Amino acid sequence: MAPTKYAIGLDFGTNSVRALIVDVGTGQEVATSVHHYQHGEQGIVTDPTNPHIARQHPRDYHEGLEDSVTAALQQAQSVPEFAAERVIGIGVDTTGSTPLPVDQDGVPLAFHEHFQDNINALAWLWKDHSSMAEAEQITRLAAQHRPQYLKKCGETYSSEWFFSKIWHCLNVAPEVFAAAYSWVECCDYIPAVLVGDTRPENIKRSVCAAGHKAMYCEEWGGLPDDEFLTLLDPKLGELRGRLYEKAYASDITAGQLSKQWAEKLGLPAGIPVAVGAFDAHYGAVGSGVAPGILVKIIGTSTCDITVAPKTGDSLYIPGVCGIVDGSVLPGYYGIEAGQSAVGDIFNWFVTHICEGDGNLHDELTAEAGALKPGQSGLLALDWNNGNRTILVDARLSGLLLGQTLQTTRAQIYRALIEATAFGALTIQNRLEEYGVPIDRIIACGGIADKNPLLMQIYADVTGRPIHISRSAQTCALGAAIFGAVVAGHEVGGYETTEQAQAAMTGLKDKVYEPKADNQAVYRQLYKLYSRLHDSFGVEGHSDSLYDVMKKLLDIKQQTSS
Repeated sequence: MAPTKYAIGLDFGTNSVRALIVDVGTGQEVATSVHHYQHGEQGIVTDPTNPHIARQHPRDYHEGLEDSVTAALQQAQSVPEFAAERVIGIGVDTTGSTPLPVDQDGVPLAFHEHFQDNINALAWLWKDHSSMAEAEQITRLAAQHRPQYLKKCGETYSSEWFFSKIWHCLNVAPEVFAAAYSWVECCDYIPAVLVGDTRPENIKRSVCAAGHKAMYCEEWGGLPDDEFLTLLDPKLGELRGRLYEKAYASDITAGQLSKQWAEKLGLPAGIPVAVGAFDAHYGAVGSGVAPGILVKIIGTSTCDITVAPKTGDSLYIPGVCGIVDGSVLPGYYGIEAGQSAVGDIFNWFVTHICEGDGNLHDELTAEAGALKPGQSGLLALDWNNGNRTILVDARLSGLLLGQTLQTTRAQIYRALIEATAFGALTIQNRLEEYGVPIDRIIACGGIADKNPLLMQIYADVTGRPIHISRSAQTCALGAAIFGAVVAGHEVGGYETTEQAQAAMTGLKDKVYEPKADNQAVYRQLYKLYSRLHDSFGVEGHSDSLYDVMKKLLDIKQQTSS
């Protein structure tokens, strides 16, 4: 019998890094360790004068990498079959777009004494929105000069993405921009650190990061051309040649674990390290994404990931913020959508409106669960943090309609859950409208595990069975899967990502099936939601909303009788 082999998945999140050690034959998670970042507040460096700034210190990446892996390896020693020599591959996911400015050797500028106190020399975290003006200008100029660039990202470039952040750095911190030889995404930087070569020209870049956040597509030669970037600013045009020409899917090896880092971590040198990618995309892989399956990573926001086979025609879905060849599963289009706030909406209501704590979530969930669909007479729009998909408009805001003097907290709480479900259905409908079928949904994340009411409402609203991923660490598991793939079949890994998924992923026994009676009511409510959605979210849309409140009352009377 062949000895058990293992892969390590590294998940660099917003507040911490997690190392997960996985049996590649069964998907059993034998050890995990979390290191919380030390800089800033919960790992996020902010600026009290600008609420849109969110940065991270790359020192946290190095310390977190060493601490989390060594702790996980120590924990794994309690497994009789485990030995560090049996680790055959390493995969890495991170947040994104999280670019950091580096010198010619790939050393972050934040490590230079001259920039150690300069917030603009840090990594620009995915949730940094300080470049909104630059993002709007990129969208405007691309629409005029390179409309194809916007076809793959929902027709709108975001302030969360690569080029808007770099351009903003040029505008507000020209000394940092001038000192940066290049910029590297976090998901590209960490594998480069592990293999011991961070020189920008030698780093194998992630097509996930490049395609979803930097307008990379091989159809037009990779990154945006220098002529277009020069339209933004001539210095951006000059930078293009110091970025990269080619990006890769995660079944490609970024390199082998260096002797230096092997000694730090307690692993053998030479272990293959996969090209990195973003956390949500790996979370979908770790949940078992495949054609016809939509994975919903549900947390403070949601990220919806699915894949579609490549055909002769280029895939275009307006309002969907990413369609990238190979960004999820190699050989398929990776499709990314999502909602800007889900759990954040519930937390806002409980914390800021009800002035409660975590216990109030449980109380309101129980009370909301006793209500029937439509019984509250309420309808909400889930735009408290703008709309990511399908309107792609950060300036939209939330709405609650149908309140009376008898409206309760639990009724509002349920209406907010239903609003996020209606937003999810809107995304699903757009995908199917453009030829991407959704046969079933797999949910992962803390809310999926802990809130049966929300999962049932989502099943009833979307009309699809909802499964729950077996793993609570799907992002790190997805990273481990790619570690097993780059290791290869010869040493106990896999030839394809699909083979690794079949062996290493799974679902929990509980399945949330749509309930016909609930579906009938939600179909009525969704028609009203869609009218609100289009009236407030679509420019030039004309619809009298005179009857909406009255129809909500009619539905309330029907369900209460």
